[in-house]
Amino acid sequence: METGSTSVRAVLIDIDGVLTVSWRALPGAVAALREIRAAGLGVALVTNTTSRTRASIATALGEASFAAGAEDVLTAPAVTAKHLAEHFPGARCALLNSGDVREDLEGVRLVDENDENDENDANDENDENTSPDVVVVGGAGPEFGYAALNRVFGHLQRGARLVAMHRNLFWRTDRGLQLDTGAFLLGLERAARTEAVVTGKPSPAFFAAALARLGVGADRTLMVGDDIESDVLAAQRAGISGVLVRTGKYLPESLAAASGTPDHVLDSFADLPALLGLRG
Repeated sequence: METGSTSVRAVLIDIDGVLTVSWRALPGAVAALREIRAAGLGVALVTNTTSRTRASIATALGEASFAAGAEDVLTAPAVTAKHLAEHFPGARCALLNSGDVREDLEGVRLVDENDENDENDANDENDENTSPDVVVVGGAGPEFGYAALNRVFGHLQRGARLVAMHRNLFWRTDRGLQLDTGAFLLGLERAARTEAVVTGKPSPAFFAAALARLGVGADRTLMVGDDIESDVLAAQRAGISGVLVRTGKYLPESLAAASGTPDHVLDSFADLPALLGLRG
């Protein structure tokens, strides 16, 4: 399969907004993925989704008629666990996330912060046995209320490091665009005078992990996404060809204001087999 002069051997595919919206298959996506697999191309489903485990994502995709197993899915939480093991081994980690992904955070020492005590919690407690060394921020949702964000702010003031699974500003559901972590992360960074280490897309380490899993070089790989910056241009900076689809969170104004130009722009994932030369 040729795109330009490069032979494509693998495809990295974002899930939300590319294959599905609110876990319902987008038109033509199931058939397109089937064609790509039938052609013998390597496939990795790469997602910043933090509300579900890899196994749960695979189940949801199966219910939407996609052929996918947990081994096909690479998530921001899974890459985050690897980052924490390498850079903060044994650290006490406080997790702020919408959804339970502890199964994919194997080996991470999580501090239980389930109690919703008063606002003094953020400033009073400094016991080395309970105060976290690292704050890990996942996907936004109802859990991102004032008390939780203020508690995180307190930890950061006391010297905790900040790790974010992603910094997406918004995402698309069947109810339209919804705020995501990036909208809150910017405020935390500014207030605490710190900068988060981002482990999911657009982190180069995330793309490196996907390539390593497939055993394919960047120059033989395509990345398909609906986020011009985090999916497409980030992949291109890693040497991977980028394909932007006009579904999901895609907005014409985001493309116009982007920091670069995608290698390819398609109306939807259903058009990818034609780009790869799989259709006449």
